[in-house]
Amino acid sequence: MSNAASELERHIARLHGNGRLRVWSLIITFFGDAVALRGGRVALSTLQDAMGLLNIEAGAVRTALSRLAGEGWVEREREGRLSFYKLTDQGHDAFDEPTRRIYAGAAPDWDGNWTVAIESQATSTRLGQHGFVALGGKAWLKVGGETGGLPDDLLVISGPGSSLPDSLLSLWKLDDHAAHYNSFIADWRFFDAPESLSHDEAMAARTLLLHDWRRIVLRDPDLPDVLLPAGWIGDKARKLAGQTYHSLLQGSENWLSDNGLPAQTDPASLEQRFNVLRNIAN
Repeated sequence: MSNAASELERHIARLHGNGRLRVWSLIITFFGDAVALRGGRVALSTLQDAMGLLNIEAGAVRTALSRLAGEGWVEREREGRLSFYKLTDQGHDAFDEPTRRIYAGAAPDWDGNWTVAIESQATSTRLGQHGFVALGGKAWLKVGGETGGLPDDLLVISGPGSSLPDSLLSLWKLDDHAAHYNSFIADWRFFDAPESLSHDEAMAARTLLLHDWRRIVLRDPDLPDVLLPAGWIGDKARKLAGQTYHSLLQGSENWLSDNGLPAQTDPASLEQRFNVLRNIAN
């Protein structure tokens, strides 16, 4: 058995050993990573086969899809006796910003602006989903001046600010995020020679890699370089994620084609994922 195949077995065991498995979250990862650029629709049988590569039973997939459909993330279409699933408009809208962050090659640019939002009540946590951190009471702070999509019951103030004191930078809990990035590196740094994997194994590894990466990067405050510590560990983790991802593409894309998904609608978008890091590596 190759090193990569042995590492894949370890990752699958880790997936099932981390408490209750969130199958619906793995399905969302698969949709956003593999299905989105191949027409956006996938057969139930293909979803079950993809999750089966991770030792997830077909019944668990059906249960997870029922939950996602009930919450408005996916919808089912029938063609004769076959079932297909695709993201709803709500699901597509929710994917736009996470997709940018997951596959970004570097920290975002910054125009020097900040956004302060003040709520009428101090009990909500909804602004955390929009990149804000709590300042205490009813006030929230976000890097950048983008205010689109915010709830309409806020006082929102945007504009340039002065330099950020270290005491305020601690609001973003960078030590906690650094620990998550270090854990990711520890889990994936020995995943060598992925070209030795079968198509099945490459697809399984790609899904697990993106599942791990997605959960970490979407919790990250997405700060620009100028606000991050020198030698930020997140950059090293992103480079590892990008290099490993691209090493798995050929085999995993072959699996998708072999399992009935239509051809890529935008091959350039796939190649550009983590693209800055590929240039560095090459």
